Amino acid sequence: MTRKEQKEERRKAILMAALTLFVERGYYDTKITDIAAAVPMSTGLMFHYFESKEELLLELVKMGAGSTGAVGAPAEIPPDMYLTGFLKQLFAYAKEQPWVFNMFVLMGQVRRSGMPEEARKVALSVDTIEKTAEMIKKGQKSGVFKKGNAVLLSKCFWASVQGIMEEMAMDKEMETPDPEWIMSILKN
Repeated sequence: MTRKEQKEERRKAILMAALTLFVERGYYDTKITDIAAAVPMSTGLMFHYFESKEELLLELVKMGAGSTGAVGAPAEIPPDMYLTGFLKQLFAYAKEQPWVFNMFVLMGQVRRSGMPEEARKVALSVDTIEKTAEMIKKGQKSGVFKKGNAVLLSKCFWASVQGIMEEMAMDKEMETPDPEWIMSILKN
């Protein structure tokens, strides 16, 4: 492994340790020394990779925000089929990569007031609600989805997904739910 690869591996380890600790303890109750100990590395060496805890949080939130680009069905795929498939893939991937559950939790936490403002702005910039609302409107026109406020239906859909991801982050043995259960929020 090259030096550059080693450095990238160490950087990933720091991010994953920080993600876990921010979710388990909370951002403000996690200290840089806790993250360094979890990697493990010295605190001084960790500052070589990230200048501050806030920079670490911002990098994680950028990762989370970058992962949300997958929401948005191509025109040729019916929105109910797309969202069902999306949920199946999301749950399967998260089971393989448990950090995904933690990322959902962190993104939910960072959106709240009182968090570092730059990270909060990035978290709030994620527009999954609007993208999903557009799909819901399309499904309403075709009669597949319930009538009603598409934005509110989208918020209910995503609140359900968020809650499931949070439960699965805390209960590693929890089975993934059938995506059709969640889709029943939207379907006629």
